[in-house]
Amino acid sequence: MSNKEDAEDGGDPFPTVKQRFSDRTKKVTKEIISKQAVQTKEIISKQAVKIARQAEEHERFINKVTHLIGVLGFGAFCFLLGSRPQDVPYVYCFFYVIFVPLRWIYYRFKKWHYYLLDFCYYANTLFLVMLILYPRNEKFFMVCFSFAEGPLAWALIVWRCSLVFSSPDKIVSVLIHLLPGIVFFTIRWWDPATFEAMHSDGNAGRRASWPYVENKSYLWTWLFVVPLAAYTLWQVLYFLIVNVLRRQRLLRDPEVMTSYRELSKKAQKANNIWWRLSGLLGDQNRMLMYILLQAVFTVATMALTVPIFLSYEMHVIFQTLKVSATIWNGASFLLEVMPRQVILKEKRKLEMQPLPIQPNQTVATVEPSEDAKEPVKIDHF
Repeated sequence: MSNKEDAEDGGDPFPTVKQRFSDRTKKVTKEIISKQAVQTKEIISKQAVKIARQAEEHERFINKVTHLIGVLGFGAFCFLLGSRPQDVPYVYCFFYVIFVPLRWIYYRFKKWHYYLLDFCYYANTLFLVMLILYPRNEKFFMVCFSFAEGPLAWALIVWRCSLVFSSPDKIVSVLIHLLPGIVFFTIRWWDPATFEAMHSDGNAGRRASWPYVENKSYLWTWLFVVPLAAYTLWQVLYFLIVNVLRRQRLLRDPEVMTSYRELSKKAQKANNIWWRLSGLLGDQNRMLMYILLQAVFTVATMALTVPIFLSYEMHVIFQTLKVSATIWNGASFLLEVMPRQVILKEKRKLEMQPLPIQPNQTVATVEPSEDAKEPVKIDHF
């Protein structure tokens, strides 16, 4: 009886020992995992720095090779555009399938991957679906035409996209906005087989152009109303993903970039008209104003696609304007922005180089100033 009472009073000591041993084991395991994670991170960081230094050492050679490939590729595309315009859609599909996934990998590393949720990638995905799965769907073609020659085309001019052959990132940015318009231009005016495929009723020869528009309401429906509804769907999805589902992720890491963060940062720095317009409803409603301004831009550019769709001459002038704007912006980048980048880079190298030590001179350890620690910000167009 006394043994039972002692057991009830003192309790079983073995569970306590097991619990302590289990807690200590978990603690040691966590410490080992934490150390391994830190070591792995250090190894990856060292390798990244090594790769970056090697790339910097060969930067001029890489830029020359990229420039050579870019110029040759641009010339080959121009030749293809004149000799076999019906093959241009295949070139676009090849470009999208190869370079957009590569861009996602690169942007994921740079924490820019939320850019791939922008409207231009949404529209380009629809273009790919239309060209591969529904090439004979006339209404789908008109919706894609409105996207390509509306918001995407005018973004080249408004957001100052630069055609710089030595920069793969800038080339891809330009082609994402420029190539779709060229593709639908060739289908609209230079590829007679397209019209025959869409109208296999034997009456294709009696129509000067396609689609066969019986009234203006049909034209405005498929070039303006339906594309605007598709744009609204994208805007709702984008807001839910970026501002609701991933809001905490973005708040935790200010280095993760989105289009709104990039544009607002540039506008605030320049204190331009876009920054002042976005603040009309107060700083707390700048996101709402950004959405409204983008909606106004989309409505206006989509409305302009109707006369462009009906006039070959206006469409040719518009293509020339887009290409000229990107080349002009590229020249501005090469002559104005790039020299500043080179000067800043060389200045940073000089600041990082140690001072020469004279014989019999005491070596003093000098902490770098706060200004030297800060990264040099480079203008990005």
